[in-house]
Amino acid sequence: MPTLFSHWTPWLPVALLGALITAGGCNMNRPGNQARAVAETNFFEISTPMGRMVIRLYDETPDHRDNFRQLVEAGFYDGTTFHRIISKFMIQGGDPNSKDDDPMNDGNGGPDYTLPAEIRPELFHKRGALATARTPDQMNPQRESSGSQFYIVHGTIFTEEILMQHQDRLRQMIPDPEFAFSPEALEAYTTIGGAPNLDGMYTVFGELVEGFEVLDRITRVVTGKDLGQNDPSMANRPVLPVTMEVRPLPDYGD
Repeated sequence: MPTLFSHWTPWLPVALLGALITAGGCNMNRPGNQARAVAETNFFEISTPMGRMVIRLYDETPDHRDNFRQLVEAGFYDGTTFHRIISKFMIQGGDPNSKDDDPMNDGNGGPDYTLPAEIRPELFHKRGALATARTPDQMNPQRESSGSQFYIVHGTIFTEEILMQHQDRLRQMIPDPEFAFSPEALEAYTTIGGAPNLDGMYTVFGELVEGFEVLDRITRVVTGKDLGQNDPSMANRPVLPVTMEVRPLPDYGD
């Protein structure tokens, strides 16, 4: 039986999840040029049954920006779901498998390619950060991103003492003995919150600019764990699907 979230899972500490969920990955190649035109905006609307969110893509991560634009232009995300929801951590979606009738394959799919990592120290996992899921380090040492699966950080607020513990751990995991949270990251993590344990490990390529109340609402949906499910393949799956439609917003902010 396949394992839920086995391919594209951001790491979550035992204190929050109860166990690290990992499994096998795929070796995929990125396709050639796509004929369909690419939307040039960096703003996109994600419509869900819970309401509307607006994200902004970063120009500092051009490969991930352009890939997301192309997928939206192709209608790739329409009808997919947020298949993995963990309050105070993140919501994960963008898997085409979530459109079919087999809930057990959600988290295992994507287009037939990965993206080279664009991990930048100034882009961190504050509340509302948009980042890509990926396979674990042991099968993906270059930390390449899923071609389509992404997550939006819900996060929690941390004390400076706990942040220093995360910083020490990340220095070993990245590895970079000089890694340190920036003043901006420390400010965010101690005020609005985030997921600092993921910094330097996953590509952050955008952020939520509107709809934080919708993000909160999504994290309150009933999942398997609310019904007593202990199996990690079911615990974080919403009981009712949280579908999405994604559209470019070329005039947003004008």
